[in-house]
Amino acid sequence: MRFTKYLCSRVAELTKKYSNLPDEYVKRSMERVYWRTPRGLPQYLRREVAKRKFVFTVDRPWTREFAMANPDGVLKPKVFVEPIKDWSFFRGDRVELLAGPDKGKQGIVVQVIQERNWVIVEGLNCTYRMVGKRRNFPGVCMKAEQPLLVTTDVALVDPADLQSTKIEWRFTESGERVRVSARTGRIIPIPALAEETYDYKTKATYRESIKDTRAAEISKITFEPNLRTFEMDIMENMGIKEDRIPAKTYWY
Repeated sequence: MRFTKYLCSRVAELTKKYSNLPDEYVKRSMERVYWRTPRGLPQYLRREVAKRKFVFTVDRPWTREFAMANPDGVLKPKVFVEPIKDWSFFRGDRVELLAGPDKGKQGIVVQVIQERNWVIVEGLNCTYRMVGKRRNFPGVCMKAEQPLLVTTDVALVDPADLQSTKIEWRFTESGERVRVSARTGRIIPIPALAEETYDYKTKATYRESIKDTRAAEISKITFEPNLRTFEMDIMENMGIKEDRIPAKTYWY
């Protein structure tokens, strides 16, 4: 029996890494709060009415297109997604299509939608539609790649012989976790394209700026914690001594 689950408002880890944005920003951009208890009313419990369930599409969760695909007050059918324990597809992987009109062809993964177990392969599994057709103008044909399920529609390609294969996650002697072809036993490395983010920065091409903290300065201790308030630090630096005697206070 295949177990499925319904993904609500959870954003996948690969999507967060690709966004290169704080988690709070992604959460705030998806937030749809209709009502919450006003602040300053401690006699009431904190309650809020908000949209909890979202249907993930090829659009990123922090974009306007995602918000338009999840309008308020519209009940969409539930989407059941098969849980995958070890995600094995990344941007830049060469895969072979196992279904669809381009079955048997190979291409490069350009987008990963982990929330729906989807990948988009460059130039394959496309749909075509005519836009702007008029009486005196034939229109423009628009092409768009459609998502493919990683469980049934695509398979990784072994770089040793460029043939599709199943993979296993194993550990090397140094303790590194790698993908290994189940047919040839060769390692399938994770491509460098998987490190690219929304603003096209990678570890190899990034250059430090003036505002960045240098690696040598991380180990330096620049703050020594003390049991005192901010006002006490100011008074000590300015040489101010408190000679007033505070009045007695009583708690009931």
